[in-house]
Formats: sequence, structure tokens, C-alpha cells
Amino acid sequence: MAGLIETIKFAGVLIFALPAALAGLEFLLVRGQTFVGVGLLILAAGLLVLQRYLTTPGDLPGVAAKRAVSSIVDNPESEEDERRPRD
Repeated sequence: MAGLIETIKFAGVLIFALPAALAGLEFLLVRGQTFVGVGLLILAAGLLVLQRYLTTPGDLPGVAAKRAVSSIVDNPESEEDERRPRD
């Protein structure tokens, strides 16, 4: 379920990032206005990076649930490593 929600959030950010990127390319390549073109491309990239790495208040319950589950449930691979005799 989290994968679907993340995809929808990403699509929502793309709605704003793609027009900014296309306008930046137009300013940069067609009109020759380097400063505006690069600025819009940086804005579009920044939107995508912020959406990926920024934790919002809406994300906090999911983050807390992942931490709680990982602290309760042990990794089965680590148990097998503990049972093996060490050299």
C-alpha cells in the first residue's frame, strides 16, 4: 500500500516539476536566457529531491510504525549468524 501512495505523491510533484523543467529548457536552449533556464531546472530538480527526502508531518505515523516493527521483530538472518560458531 505504501508503494501506491508514494507513486501518487510522486505524480503530484511531477505535475509541478515537469512544466518548470520544460520552461527551463526553453529559456536555456531556445531563448538563450541562461540564468532563468538554469534557475527553473534547479527548481524542478529541487521539487523532486524534497519530495523524496523530506519527512512531512503526514509521513510521521508511517516512519514511527516502521521503527516500532523493526525494534520488535528480529531479523532471522542475524539469528542464524549468532548460532554459527565463530573462527
